[in-house]
Amino acid sequence: MSGLADATPQAGAVRRAVERLRDGRVERDDDWIAAEIPVALLYNGQPHVVMMATPADLADFALGFSLSEAVIETATEFEGIEIRTLLEGIEVSLRVPQPRADALALRQRNLTGRSSCGLCGTQELEDVVRHPPRVDDAITISGDILHRALAALGAAQPLNAATGATHAAAWADADGALQLVREDVGRHNALDKLIGALATAAIDPRRGFLIVTSRASYEMVQKAATFGIALIAAISAPTALAIHLAEITGVTLVGFARHDGHVIYTHRQRISATET
Repeated sequence: MSGLADATPQAGAVRRAVERLRDGRVERDDDWIAAEIPVALLYNGQPHVVMMATPADLADFALGFSLSEAVIETATEFEGIEIRTLLEGIEVSLRVPQPRADALALRQRNLTGRSSCGLCGTQELEDVVRHPPRVDDAITISGDILHRALAALGAAQPLNAATGATHAAAWADADGALQLVREDVGRHNALDKLIGALATAAIDPRRGFLIVTSRASYEMVQKAATFGIALIAAISAPTALAIHLAEITGVTLVGFARHDGHVIYTHRQRISATET
């Protein structure tokens, strides 16, 4: 499973002293705690956004954010990156074609994003309701294939296993085998990291499906659809706006994905009831 568990717990976690109460006894120990620090993204030298994120897979994060937020259209427009660790956090400087940077400046979306926030600080309503193009036709899978991928997901999250505090976004192929997993304290960040990893590996988004360990919010569907992902399975529930966007963009949206069942909300033709 290439690309799985690339980050050890230490890459996105810190050790802290803790006091545990178990069976009436107090134990003092060290524990792994998920790291959450400011990560600033600059495009062609101009600050754009500061996200609270886990400091791992930041090159994937920068590329994925650039693609999912339609800053660039393809990974070939990603001209360079420099990552600097500062006292205040991490600064990620990206180079993109100047017309892309100019268009980004017109959005006026310089903001601070919390780890749980996909739209914090957006100034214009049209930025919030951006509708990606309709996705292309994609694979059809069975419910068994979906559940096979879900069963493998827990073992592919080393950071969450160590800290219990991170979300994951995972990519499975047509047989339900996990190919890539990325983790972060923010569900949007985890998805951006995965999208960046998919783009770097030149994986066709029509040849697999996405699993997220969170609810399926509007912006999660928006990011996935912008990259061309046509099938999203969320462990928790979707929102009404997520269902609306999935419907109009042609995305198959699954919620409450568990080992023993799931709920299909849109474009159910991509998931068959029997083994494919």
